[in-house]
Amino acid sequence: MKYNLILLLLIVAPLTSTFAAGKYDNPNTLFVARDGTGQFRTVDEAIEVCRAFMDYHKVIFVKRGTYKEKLVLPQWLQNIEICGEDRDQTIITYDDHANIKTADRPGGMGTFRTFTLKIQGNAITLKNITIENNAARLGQAVALHTEGDRLLFVNCRFLGHQDTIYTGVAGTRLYFKDCHIEGTTDFIFGPSTAWFERCHILCKANSYITAASTPQDVAYGYVFNNCTIEAAPGVDKVYLGRPWRDYGYTLFMHCSLPRQIRPEGWHHWQKEREQTARYMEYENTGEGAATDKRVAWSRQLTKKEAKEITLENVFRREDNWKVTGDK
Repeated sequence: MKYNLILLLLIVAPLTSTFAAGKYDNPNTLFVARDGTGQFRTVDEAIEVCRAFMDYHKVIFVKRGTYKEKLVLPQWLQNIEICGEDRDQTIITYDDHANIKTADRPGGMGTFRTFTLKIQGNAITLKNITIENNAARLGQAVALHTEGDRLLFVNCRFLGHQDTIYTGVAGTRLYFKDCHIEGTTDFIFGPSTAWFERCHILCKANSYITAASTPQDVAYGYVFNNCTIEAAPGVDKVYLGRPWRDYGYTLFMHCSLPRQIRPEGWHHWQKEREQTARYMEYENTGEGAATDKRVAWSRQLTKKEAKEITLENVFRREDNWKVTGDK
């Protein structure tokens, strides 16, 4: 009996080792190329081979091309970086919108199923890539839907119309640096804490840039620092934001605001939210930065208050996550 047990262990051990160490269970970069010159032809195929809860940083490098994919980075994936070869020529795109009717959803699929990319995992980075929802303007159409924490977006483009970026979970931390974001209505919306550094924001319709739904017990919502806001031709009436829920928090500081920003700056969405909305500005420039006609329920920060608005303070948690940013 003892001899048989030893023999069985000798046979099973190498098989177990083989299955435990997958071909891609290592920090090596994965290469995606639509033209077939990489290891994978789709980004989804590369995501599928990544090990759950990796404790090392793994890069998925995506060569120039247009990838029509509806992607999910599930919550068990972490420490993944999706890096495009060229920001403007590496495009992940899809075309769902909220009013598409299906057999199981005859009333329409709804906003929160329309994403091109949904990120549920933590510690995910996107660099040098475009995420697009190119649906016709027939309803809400999300390009980026986030649920994870400690997400970084560097030199990316986010293209869409209504609801381009949905920051979907309260308290999660997102950092956008040197990104281009465009849309029509409420095209940056949700409850997360997000810092936008040196981003270019393009308003493509007379509407609202942000629709924060920051919970009352979360200290910070959206912070736009050193950003440039522009309006497309024909656009002449843009609000900085309106609160999707009570206590929505949005701050624009050191930003360039064009003449198309309405003099009142902000909209209450519902009259009672004038009592709860946390809307602020500090040292903005440009023709749209004049403060003399701003709504009475918004605020201009004092110099002392503005000094407290730092990456460290906004993102502070017990995990001591730190982001390097230019201040």
